[in-house]
Amino acid sequence: MKKLLTTIALITICSCKSSKNQVITKQEKLNNEPIAFVSDRDGNPEIYIMDSDGKNVQRLTNSDSLDFSPSWSKVDNKLYFYSKRDGNSEIYSIDIEDKNLIRLTNNPANDVLPVPSPNGNLILFMSDRNSSSKNLYAMEKNGSNIKALTNNRFYEESPDWSPDAKKIIFTRQLRDSSDTSHAGNGEIHLIDSNGSNLIRLTNKDGYDSGAKFSPDGQKIAFYGYNQNQWDLYIMNSDGSNLNNLTNDTIECYSPDWSSNGEWLVYTAGKDGNYNIWKINIKTKERIQLTNTKGRNEGPNWR
Repeated sequence: MKKLLTTIALITICSCKSSKNQVITKQEKLNNEPIAFVSDRDGNPEIYIMDSDGKNVQRLTNSDSLDFSPSWSKVDNKLYFYSKRDGNSEIYSIDIEDKNLIRLTNNPANDVLPVPSPNGNLILFMSDRNSSSKNLYAMEKNGSNIKALTNNRFYEESPDWSPDAKKIIFTRQLRDSSDTSHAGNGEIHLIDSNGSNLIRLTNKDGYDSGAKFSPDGQKIAFYGYNQNQWDLYIMNSDGSNLNNLTNDTIECYSPDWSSNGEWLVYTAGKDGNYNIWKINIKTKERIQLTNTKGRNEGPNWR
């Protein structure tokens, strides 16, 4: 009997240790998914990375000009971003280990907002190279074979791939002739990865942008204008079941998903002071990750 009780106790202890290790492993996994963001804390906008708890902040770029809109590769240690370091906005990649910088575009137009495909072979970006407004393009990861996916007079921005790379989501500005506002009416649209089958997903007042697919492809997070305020929204991937996630008194924009689909990292602030936060989409728990003056923005979760 004594031997049996000892055995049960050992099993219980091992079971508790195993459960504890599983919790730690899950948290450690999230902490090992760094967040890239833009900050002007050192004088001008540069690319930084930090752990998902806001610790271990590292500066990646060092330029006198703007570096902006970082986006992680899912298959290697590269970040893609755009910079004005060579005069106008061009697309670059940087290896976060050896800091090797590669310029991918070379055009008199402005090339911005790069997003690598899930398999890393293609890069989406926006450019005004063939029109008076920014349209959607794709290129090989080395900058070759550039193709226009849209070509019209409407301003477009904020592209993102679906997890299976079959769809692309982006914002298109729709301006009525009577609309005299600065931003106009930006709506979220969806197309096939070859540029066909355009579908409008949102139909609400104000400008909507920064749309990102959830890791399972079932949800879309974005930010939109709501009664003189920017808030984060979540909807189904077909545009249904729209919900205001933040409903805050300060500006909230530029959301991006954690790999487990439970959190969004985003920018929040007002009066020229903006920091990086994360919010649990179920509990709405909010955690501030940066705390500096100026602008910390454009977070992208690896």
